Amino acid sequence: MNIFVLFFLFFTAESFNFNNSKCYLKNKSSLINMNLKNLRDKNGLPKFSLFKYNTIEDDTKLIINDLKKDFKKLEEKMENTKSNFYEISIYEREKIFYPIEFYWGVISHLTSVKNNNELRTAHENVMPEVIKIGNDLSQSKILYNCLKKASKENLNSIQKRIIKKELKGMELNGVNLEDNKKEEFREISLRLANLSNKYRNNVLDSVNNYKMIIKDDKNMLKMPEYSLELYSEKAKTEGFKSTPKKGPWVVTLDGPSLYSFMTKYPESDKRKDLYKASIKRASEKKYDNTELVYEILKLNQKLSELLGYKNYVDISLSQKMATESKIYKLLNKISKKSKKKGIEDYEEIKSYFGLKDLNSWDVAYYSEKLKEDKFEFKEEDVKPYLVYENVLEGLFKLSKKIFDISIVEVNTDKEKIDLWNEDVKYFRVYDGSDSKNEIASFYLDPYIRPGEKKGGAWMDDCVGKSKYLNNKPVAYLTLNGTPPLNGKPSLMTFSDVETLFHEFGHGLQHMLTEVDESAAAGINNIEWDAVELPSQFMENWCYHKKTLMSFAKHYQTNKTMPDDLYNKIMSQKTFHKANQINRQIYFSMIDLYVYQNDIDDIYNVQKKISDKYLAYPIDKEDRFLCSFEHIFSGGYSAGYYSYKWAEIMSLDAFSVFENVEDDKELKNLGMKFRKTILAKGGGTDPLKVYKEFMGREPNSDAFMKHYGLI
Repeated sequence: MNIFVLFFLFFTAESFNFNNSKCYLKNKSSLINMNLKNLRDKNGLPKFSLFKYNTIEDDTKLIINDLKKDFKKLEEKMENTKSNFYEISIYEREKIFYPIEFYWGVISHLTSVKNNNELRTAHENVMPEVIKIGNDLSQSKILYNCLKKASKENLNSIQKRIIKKELKGMELNGVNLEDNKKEEFREISLRLANLSNKYRNNVLDSVNNYKMIIKDDKNMLKMPEYSLELYSEKAKTEGFKSTPKKGPWVVTLDGPSLYSFMTKYPESDKRKDLYKASIKRASEKKYDNTELVYEILKLNQKLSELLGYKNYVDISLSQKMATESKIYKLLNKISKKSKKKGIEDYEEIKSYFGLKDLNSWDVAYYSEKLKEDKFEFKEEDVKPYLVYENVLEGLFKLSKKIFDISIVEVNTDKEKIDLWNEDVKYFRVYDGSDSKNEIASFYLDPYIRPGEKKGGAWMDDCVGKSKYLNNKPVAYLTLNGTPPLNGKPSLMTFSDVETLFHEFGHGLQHMLTEVDESAAAGINNIEWDAVELPSQFMENWCYHKKTLMSFAKHYQTNKTMPDDLYNKIMSQKTFHKANQINRQIYFSMIDLYVYQNDIDDIYNVQKKISDKYLAYPIDKEDRFLCSFEHIFSGGYSAGYYSYKWAEIMSLDAFSVFENVEDDKELKNLGMKFRKTILAKGGGTDPLKVYKEFMGREPNSDAFMKHYGLI
């Protein structure tokens, strides 16, 4: 594994690969004396229920002590060897890193999907030890020198790329610093990790702490039935005796709850209350992240200067496809068109409804109403056709059709596969040309669980592909959809469907990799601004008529979605999307700005950047930077622009598919995409891979046309 990637994951408290090695620990404790082998089932998957929170601190320290001893022996071997430098520095290191990757990987995953005070405390207490060992190993001059010797061996192109990235990663972790500066680097890194973790927990806690309790409100009866069911179900978990029609109802800041209320609740004052709470997340009282933001930015600047860089943006872009000038040129080019269109969209709302002013908390509601009137389209008309199980089956059929893979759900009870929640499913992936050839597998965790599961959606790697450890890839796919309620199946919004396809796209790149070098398999070693390409590419299939109609079946009648409803979906798919583009560009630009400049007032910065890129002023109480997890605790620091960068490539790539009707031609294109974008992972420069698929470099024409900007 790339040493920089390993340290980065420690630093951001994200999860690791669970490598299925035959090695095991010999130290003893309440859990470790069973050895790591007993923490995996016969398939090499984690036995989540065996990880006990009250032993995490002791167990992690024992694992780290073993790692220190094993790494010291490896260093001695590196110094005394005269050949096989690649094998020693890459393969043998991969083996001894396995225990900490496996154990800490499970703990990190559980903090995201099954968070509780006991787990959180243990995680926070032992994190300094994890960060310290990550720093120590990434600053090993002996390892660095061995990697440099390996770079001169007779290596293939993938191995050369791995070594190049490893060396760069170690340099960015301070391997060439003087001893006193190395110590300063370690202290900064540890502090940043703690701040990042605290920032994330403050966001989670502030969201969980907010509840809008509504009683005796006739306006609630004007809401869609699925919204009332969601709010009623939440009320029951809070101890109320509630029904969807009579209430009481509890509205929260979780995605499905917030979105439904802001777009459907007819009275402005309550929308205002919820909106104000949402824009002030993690900015008040004990959950206030304001000072954490200042400290994170200052420490990243110090770290950058220690390494000889002007600022953290320079560090970030030194490992990505894009250059600073290209990012600004591209995003400003889009912004010039999208801001103008965004202003027109706001004026259209005001004109249509006869509004003198348009408050921030009213925008989503009136935009939704205008869409309903203009296209005779309502989200609730679509939702009965989007049954979660049907959508999933449709996604799997599409994957078979274009990528030639088969996906089969596993009976976890029969095969004794351990899960962290009863809603989680487990699937195996087979190559379509050989139904007995299992090439990968994945867990799917579909529904919201307020209080223990963080918001949003993501893909993470559970097991990474490795020829040395004889591993097949395993992925986590995590969503936050609405669960089945009141005897109805889980019904998805169209946005939920796009999210599922998006995360599955990430999973495909992890699972369909043909690179067997762990350090470059799947999403490992891919430049960060290319990682979103497969995920955003998959989103486009939600609008592909044959694909959508294959799974859009009414949950009561099983009738396929009528053509006129599909046509409405297509006609409104880019409706008022300019301001979503503006918002993404605003996020990208504020991310670059705060990591490039000395900031003394983050809220003035928000106003300054928002005035330039948004079509409408932000609320004076907006504290978005206090909950911008992507750039302060989620790995996108000075890299949020990647979403737009990759979306441009994804729409460009999808443009060769969208007008193809012949299934054979479609499959040929799909297999070409699989064998390039999905298969080559981090083993080849992503621009080279893209050019191999498209025959040219990406351009923004498809993006601009898609959103009606040209």
